[in-house]
Amino acid sequence: MAADAHAPTASEYIQHHLHHLQKDFSFQSVTQHSIVDFGVFNLDSLFYSIILGALGCFLMWRAARRATSGVPGRFQAAVEILAEMVENQAKGVIHNAKSRKLVSPLALTVFVWIFLMNFMDMLPVDLLPGIWHAAGPALGFKDYMRVVPTADLSTTLGLSCSVLVLCLFYNIKIKGLGGWGHELISAPFGAHPLLWPFNFLMQMIEFLAKTVSHGMRLFGNMFAGELVFMLIALMGGIWAWNFNPLSGGFWLGFGHVVAGTVWTLFHILIITLQAFIFMMLTLIYTGQAHDAH
Repeated sequence: MAADAHAPTASEYIQHHLHHLQKDFSFQSVTQHSIVDFGVFNLDSLFYSIILGALGCFLMWRAARRATSGVPGRFQAAVEILAEMVENQAKGVIHNAKSRKLVSPLALTVFVWIFLMNFMDMLPVDLLPGIWHAAGPALGFKDYMRVVPTADLSTTLGLSCSVLVLCLFYNIKIKGLGGWGHELISAPFGAHPLLWPFNFLMQMIEFLAKTVSHGMRLFGNMFAGELVFMLIALMGGIWAWNFNPLSGGFWLGFGHVVAGTVWTLFHILIITLQAFIFMMLTLIYTGQAHDAH
């Protein structure tokens, strides 16, 4: 935590854990004396997202390389079941077989990647931040560190914006630029010229609402789960195992273990469900791009 002489309060503890390791990528032009600002980057979210994405790709590559036509091992069987589940969901939404050759592997990648990012929430709250607390300042960084990329709104909205780009691509590819442009001004109210502005506005609102809700749903659930783990960690922070039955510290420690165990088991379902929902919405939105109004 912060290098204060006193132990942090509950509020300080949570606020510290909600700070990202950030870097402001702005610089001043030497010739024009102007500042070029690329914004603030959450380095921790970028780092863990890239590492977990590479890990997910490696696991899928490893399963493909080790696949055999005989009796599969447990790892191969698990990957085959997952791939078959995604392919069946894609067939029910996207009827274009050529499109599924790209969208199905993409949906599988999305599921595995988001599950791995969500799974970071299962690690002890202070494990990696505690390590960084010792190493970060020595490397010239602040000791802030958040390890759940999907609890960062910039990560989830980045993912949903990528899905939006994919939907725009298939709208143009399947319907043609002219056909999609006609759809933008003729649906949902009709093709009368007086209705064109209202149709276009509704289409833009639909794209915006899909993208924002797609990212916010994942962020909201993972952010809430992260907060619950922090509150449970606080329960065990006040002499958690003071073996005096009359001591409040003992009961806080007991509640810490019980609540932590129950929430962890429940959270396994949440992180899997959120990855599945994000994957399904990716398939549904991409499938809608193939359909004409």
